[in-house]
Amino acid sequence: VRRSIPSLRLCLAAALVALPLCAFGQAPPKTMLLHAGDATKILPDAVYFAGKSASNQLRNSAGVRYGDGHYVLAVLVDTSGYSPAIQGKYQGYLITEVPLDFGGHRLPAGAYGVGFVGDHFGVLDLGSRELLQAPASHDQAMVRPMPLEILEGPPPGSYRLCFGRTCVDFHRAR
Repeated sequence: VRRSIPSLRLCLAAALVALPLCAFGQAPPKTMLLHAGDATKILPDAVYFAGKSASNQLRNSAGVRYGDGHYVLAVLVDTSGYSPAIQGKYQGYLITEVPLDFGGHRLPAGAYGVGFVGDHFGVLDLGSRELLQAPASHDQAMVRPMPLEILEGPPPGSYRLCFGRTCVDFHRAR
């Protein structure tokens, strides 16, 4: 019995030394795009905006999961209960756990109403006040545009939020 105690200590010591070495050999988590099936698992069924609760169109959702575990999620919403003035600028909901940059405009982490109007992308606070506008583009080269999707942008670390063929570029702000 006495011989097994030093052996046990030796095994525990070896395990404690080996454990960090195993973790060292693993690759860090990668940033990845989330499609509707992935984003649906995280997003709520409804969101609050401008004094009302709106149902999410979960089939029209997407996101980004950064390597550090933070998320950016976007979803189209049913805006039928809102006034035409709000419906004109509010088509989706954006939830971000990190600050983002849209066309040189910094957006802090939070939840926002978003939408495309003409040639710009607008972000609204939960009271429907406009916070920023960024230039939008129309992508005719898209083969099969989705109602909402997030695509990787040309520079590494940048993304495109698209409602159909209308898109806005963004990246994680510092």
